[in-house]
Amino acid sequence: MFNIISKLIGDSNEKTIRKLNPILESINILEEQYKSLSNDELKELTQFFKNRMKDGETTDELLPEAFAAVREASKRVLN
Repeated sequence: MFNIISKLIGDSNEKTIRKLNPILESINILEEQYKSLSNDELKELTQFFKNRMKDGETTDELLPEAFAAVREASKRVLN
């Protein structure tokens, strides 16, 4: 019975994945752009993000760009 209900309603994990997939795609698109930034330009993004938050942007709006920047910085530090 649970399988029937699950098939009709859908798996909650699948719903979460469908919801997050566009964000992941945005992050991946930004990867090439952020790879080409110098270390100083990458550092400057922090202040840029802070200013945008002060201007009223939400963390959800900044998430793809901020995550892509953190991912690029992490790759540089760890590799």
